[in-house]
Amino acid sequence: MSGGVDSSVAAWMLKQQGYDVLGLFMKNWEDDDDSEYCSTRQDLLDAVSVADLIGIDLEAVNFADEYKERVFADFLREYSAGRTPNPDVLCNAEIKFKAFLDHAMTLGADFIATGHYARVRKVGEGGDTHYQLLKAVDATKDQSYFLHRLVQHQLEQTLFPLGEITKHKVRDIARTLDLPNATKKDSTGICFIGERPFREFLNRYLPTQPGPIKTPEGQVIGKHHGLAFYTLGQRKGLGIGGVKGYQQPDGTAQAWYSARKDLPNNTLYVVPGHDHPWLLSDALQAQDASWVRGVAPEPGRYSAKTRYRQADAPCVLANVQEQAFTLTFSEPQWAVTPGQSAVLYDGDVCLGGGIIV
Repeated sequence: MSGGVDSSVAAWMLKQQGYDVLGLFMKNWEDDDDSEYCSTRQDLLDAVSVADLIGIDLEAVNFADEYKERVFADFLREYSAGRTPNPDVLCNAEIKFKAFLDHAMTLGADFIATGHYARVRKVGEGGDTHYQLLKAVDATKDQSYFLHRLVQHQLEQTLFPLGEITKHKVRDIARTLDLPNATKKDSTGICFIGERPFREFLNRYLPTQPGPIKTPEGQVIGKHHGLAFYTLGQRKGLGIGGVKGYQQPDGTAQAWYSARKDLPNNTLYVVPGHDHPWLLSDALQAQDASWVRGVAPEPGRYSAKTRYRQADAPCVLANVQEQAFTLTFSEPQWAVTPGQSAVLYDGDVCLGGGIIV
């Protein structure tokens, strides 16, 4: 229970369904707990208030050490290498569905549950039984992208009460129950950073290495703070707002977008216009693959997301190895970013995915 409305309603729903529910509040970050951006104290108070109102016990658990070792260290390594990782994916695989799951099992739990918008479906009988990870009914809130690294034993012991209902319904339930967090804003920041200025945060852990910002023609038009602080497709915060891009037919200038990182020469390349060829990719290679079923799907036609909040894109899966694969897309994909996850789907079924290289 995070203190948010989703996990609060999930806990209430499980109790209504007859489960014996224990709430666990996870503390995963301690470095700047007094910061204006860290809401851990308020979140815990909200979780305690909800637990009291719906009549369940609540325990606080500290996973900060595990988080630093399993998630944050990898996060910094990836940024140092010029890639843009997705720590929420790793947090789910290593903390919420590993450290939290292990802790719950030592308490004698049969299942863990979270407020994620996703579904689990048991398929087959006897020795052929397996578990599928499905998209949520509410497509606008579906979080299967962030859960794609979950495997069979994790899904077997996981409940997603909100998978079958909409976010609107969750808010309605919370208001009807008069939950203290019924109108609390959803958190949108990275799972441990919150909604603080990202560059300022990262700068505490990684050295700044300024270098040139160049156009595709090699013209220097600015200076970057360090390649780690930029992601492909980024438009805001480039620091070149006063430099005019190429003129459009109507005479207005096109915005600049970050498009390539040249690590050996510490150079950031920017391009004018959202649809510049450097921002479009017909294919990608991925490594460090994780498959929900435990084995890779057969090569063939599927759909995929290369970033959250993206429509599924038709693709062909090929060159499938133990932990690597290639996707080729029917339509070019925008700002495919090394370090992010390419997640594969067969309709509503999330098959797994890998890290874009």
